Amino acid sequence: MSFKTKLEKYAKLIVQSGLNVQEKQTVVISASIESYQLVREVTRQAYLVGAKEVVVHYSDEEVTRMKYENMAEDDFLQVPTWFSTFRNDYALMNACFLYVDDENPEMLAGIDPKKISNWQRAVKKACKTYFDLSDNMTNAWCIVGGATQKWANKVYPDMSNQEALDSLWNAIFKAAKIDEEHDPVELWNQHRQSFEKRVNHLNSLNLKKLYYKNSKGTEITIGLNEDYLFAGGGSYLKNGVYNFPNIPTEEIFTSPNKDDVEGIVFSSLPLSYGGNIVDEFYLRFKDGQVIDFGAKNGYEVLKGIIDSDEGSKRLGEIALIPYHSPINELKTLFYNTLYDENASCHMALGIGFSECIKGGIDMNKEELFKKGINDSLVHVDFMMGTEDLMIDGILEDGSHVKIFENGNFVF
Repeated sequence: MSFKTKLEKYAKLIVQSGLNVQEKQTVVISASIESYQLVREVTRQAYLVGAKEVVVHYSDEEVTRMKYENMAEDDFLQVPTWFSTFRNDYALMNACFLYVDDENPEMLAGIDPKKISNWQRAVKKACKTYFDLSDNMTNAWCIVGGATQKWANKVYPDMSNQEALDSLWNAIFKAAKIDEEHDPVELWNQHRQSFEKRVNHLNSLNLKKLYYKNSKGTEITIGLNEDYLFAGGGSYLKNGVYNFPNIPTEEIFTSPNKDDVEGIVFSSLPLSYGGNIVDEFYLRFKDGQVIDFGAKNGYEVLKGIIDSDEGSKRLGEIALIPYHSPINELKTLFYNTLYDENASCHMALGIGFSECIKGGIDMNKEELFKKGINDSLVHVDFMMGTEDLMIDGILEDGSHVKIFENGNFVF
């Protein structure tokens, strides 16, 4: 199958399953200039299903790095009105938003982490309408991968430029279930159904806590909220449209009780965040809050994440992915959270999900917070799953039920 055909199938999947673009809906795409081929094909596919307009916002890594090198720290506290208006207005128009995750994992290596965190916090505040409408399941959004040269060279350092780029594209296509014989949209409908058995089982157990342990030193107990819900695969928006926010996805997840986390968790894969790598780190929790942390690489970046606000010290998500997931079977370290998080159980510091508690999508942030769902300006996933990870569910009477053994579901 030619690259052109694979790209067409991938774009069709993104439009029809990832975003589930509706007739007369506006599509907003954010991508680097290197991903122009994918952006053009997604645009074509969106118009084929009746999109009203496709709006593209391109970025350039080299220009972005020069900006961070030359601007002062305080300059990143100011968000231009055009930027916030662009996002907020399209969100109010019920646009759907596509993000092509294609950046060099070390794009901002050596940049002052305060500049990065200042900008991210400022954007969160200035674009509150945009983020709120995404968080409360009003607007559809989807994150997908797009191969670029510097990312490919990081993943495949021993290959030539073209070999590395081709290999990364092939891995992206394989993770998205793009093959010659099948319609990818139909394959993803089947993928959606595969989540339901485990989600329904976890939601039926009336769990009170989850207990994790592995040989890396992780030993942590995480409380679940009353009326918790696990979810997996895609999500239903408020208008009833079903979409997949991530392509690929292998996770079943929920938002834990923000105040009930005790113990220590060690990372199992590097975290690529804001153009920097954080590796071999740990987080120690007490009463739901990070009280100690360390990292062999990227300590200041990790510190910047944790210090973003009060909520960034607490968990907003726990996600269960079997060690023998299809993405882990690729035996590739992507240095990219979209892919690496779907190869490993992970957790996330920061904001939780409204869909992870009964009736949550109709609650405001204050109501969700009272129910135990964390709130924050950030949401940062980190990988902690291992081949020997054990997870027990703890019931109301204190008895245990096995969830994971040797890194995989027992059911």
